[in-house]
Amino acid sequence: MAGTGFCDSKPLLDLHKKADERRVPLRTLANACGPIDRWQATEVEESRMTSVKMETDCRWERCLSTQIDKAILLRFHDDGQTCSSAGCIEEPVLLHPLGLQSFHSLQALVPSLLRHEVEVALEKLNLIWDRTLAWDTFLEMMRTQTENSFPNADLPRHFTNATRAVLVDWLIQVHEIMHFQEETLYLTIHLINRSLRAIKVTTANLQLLGMVCLFIAAKKEECLLPEVSALCYLMDHTYTKHQLLRMERKILCGLKFDLSYCSPLHFLILLASVARCSAKVVWMARYLLELSLLEGQCVVFLPVQLAGAALCLSRQVLQEPPTPEGEAAWCVAASVNVGSESTLLRIMHILSSVAAKAQHQETCATFIKFSSPDTMHVSQHPGLNNTPGLSGLCT
Repeated sequence: MAGTGFCDSKPLLDLHKKADERRVPLRTLANACGPIDRWQATEVEESRMTSVKMETDCRWERCLSTQIDKAILLRFHDDGQTCSSAGCIEEPVLLHPLGLQSFHSLQALVPSLLRHEVEVALEKLNLIWDRTLAWDTFLEMMRTQTENSFPNADLPRHFTNATRAVLVDWLIQVHEIMHFQEETLYLTIHLINRSLRAIKVTTANLQLLGMVCLFIAAKKEECLLPEVSALCYLMDHTYTKHQLLRMERKILCGLKFDLSYCSPLHFLILLASVARCSAKVVWMARYLLELSLLEGQCVVFLPVQLAGAALCLSRQVLQEPPTPEGEAAWCVAASVNVGSESTLLRIMHILSSVAAKAQHQETCATFIKFSSPDTMHVSQHPGLNNTPGLSGLCT
């Protein structure tokens, strides 16, 4: 990769030798799942299982799939919009099929329970000051995730998915060295995906593009920023400060200064909190979700679809013993529309294939990152090494 300026020889980029001390994390949505004890199972309050009065401007419709007869399928329509089964392109699907035998009384309460659980989860994670804004925040997340979506995964000429994966893997290492928040990483990759399609970039400037996108994302998400000279040092001084700042101006103009992005990590943390997932399930899902950043074919999927597939695959890989309270909570979380069944299974198949070979790839920064005790060694889980077994879970 000498032609692109990749400096993999710098000892600073070696994840095995990085410093142990870390900056105290900000209270952000991605860091809401740590420390681990915050995700310990809690008793289900009686008030959470009570019905909450629905707003008049929102309507819920329950429909049963012909292919999955043992599932609760919900479709949400906001502001009085209607969507018949014949007019919808994709039928909504559960994150995981659940039997209806034990949940007859729960079916009628799911819409109200989901709203209540979203409000409680956002408040529990200390992400809102006023619970009355929680549901509107969730609706806005669902609406804005479709903005700046990609119709296809095609890259410009002279770029391949392998080259893109090398760049993303290197940025993950830089992100770890800088101790940035997780939102910064996801926003960085999103800006790279958009920039490659909005502006002309040569292969020799690909690394510069990635570093500048990280710098822009840090300006939006972080409170402490690195010096421009430090960024040039991480690139082995392949580029000058003037080139970096000029690329920043070019990217911002090409994107029209639109840096908005609803990260799939936001949906993952929220759904995991509503479903009362264990700490290990959350870390496994976060590992699978970060692996999706390396795959160019994943850019066409919506954030909520990636989050739902990662969480579902995590539960199936770990195979934790179910509990009545946990299954009831999962039933509520699974009522969120994450797309069609075929889309969900396609994402799960991609993630399972990537996870099975992650340890033996050259781009293994994410594998190393999630093999530490802080992440419960989820990347080393033996269930991820069986490619046929994982494929069987997704069919």
